[in-house]
Parts: sequence; C-alpha cells; structure tokens
Amino acid sequence: MLVACWSAKGGMGTSVVAAALALLLARRSQAGAVLADMAGDAPHLLGIDDSPSPGLTAWLAAGPGVPADALTRIEVPAGGGLALLPRGGGALAVERAGVLAAVLAAGPRPAVADCGSTFDPATVALARRADASYLVTRPCYLALRRVPGAPLVPTGVVLVRDDGHVLSRDDVEQAARAPVIADLVVDPSVARAVDAGVLRSRLPRTLARGLRHAV
Repeated sequence: MLVACWSAKGGMGTSVVAAALALLLARRSQAGAVLADMAGDAPHLLGIDDSPSPGLTAWLAAGPGVPADALTRIEVPAGGGLALLPRGGGALAVERAGVLAAVLAAGPRPAVADCGSTFDPATVALARRADASYLVTRPCYLALRRVPGAPLVPTGVVLVRDDGHVLSRDDVEQAARAPVIADLVVDPSVARAVDAGVLRSRLPRTLARGLRHAV
C-alpha cells in the first residue's frame, strides 16, 4: 500500500502529516512501514542525522539496471519499525517515478510518500500511482483556490485547522471534491516535538488521534 501526501501551497503541514502517518502505520504493521521523503524534510522532523546519502534521487537516476535490493540499501532506520528513504541531493528523475510507486505499493510494508507542495513532475507521477492521494491543507482560500487546477486529484483531505480562517469543513470538501478523512487542530505540542526533533519518539496524542481514520 502506498499513500501520497501533498499540498497545493507550502506551509500546510504536509511533511508533519506524512511522517505521523508513517509512524502510525509502523506501529500497526508487524512488518513496519516506509516513509519516502520526496520533499527532503523528514530527517529534521524525525531527528535523524542528515548526512549525505545517495537517496531516492540516485535510485531514480540509476535506470532499469539498478539492483533489485538497491532501494533497501538506501533505507535509514528511524526507530519503531519505520524505515526512511531519504531524498538525496539533486533533481528527482521523472522517468522511473512510476516504477518507484509500483515497488513501494507492492512491498510487504505500507509506505507513505511526502510529495511536498512543488508539483515536481516526479512527485506528481508517483502520487498519481499511489493507492491513496491525501491533500493536506488548512481551511485557507489561497491554498484551496489552487486545488482545482492542480495536477493531482485527492482521494481524501487532511484538514489542519488554526485560528483566523472562516472556511468550514463543507467548504473544504466542495473545493477539493474529496471527503475530509482527518480533522486536525493546530497543537503547540506538535510544533515543540518537530522543533526538538523528537516526533518519532513523542508523537503527540492529538496528532495520533486526529489521523486514526486515515491509516
């Protein structure tokens, strides 16, 4: 199973949601779970050493001759049964993004891909082949107005609520043309866990409860 998380605008919380979903899936699956970091923020969120790694950029660029276990070789253990596939440096080659999606979807472990908000051709190609495509958004007009023209179609919405926005859940579902599957409230404990790099060991309960129906 492969779940792709993306947003139509930066600052919506996509990377935090993707990491939290992967952590929850790792807890529920005896085989663990995989987090494919297409955006590049996961090491900082999880408090993992961001040392140079060939990462997904190298795997995508290697072509069809890449060894069958090459993807496993670039995994970084993140604890609790979660394996991180770091982004690596350079551009993401689009030609094998579909193959990457197929490998992750068919693997024995559930996988989550953090596709960010750039609509990079490679992340779009991967997200289009995912089993589920989750739009992460705040009830923000500037973000939602971009969704109808986005190259991705969500199967569900992870709504991140904060003060100052008046759009309702119904407004969000109408704009996204997809149901809200998780309704999160901005919680200072999440920001503290992220800033301290302890999200993987201290996943806030409000975040875990809010995402329980999305995994």
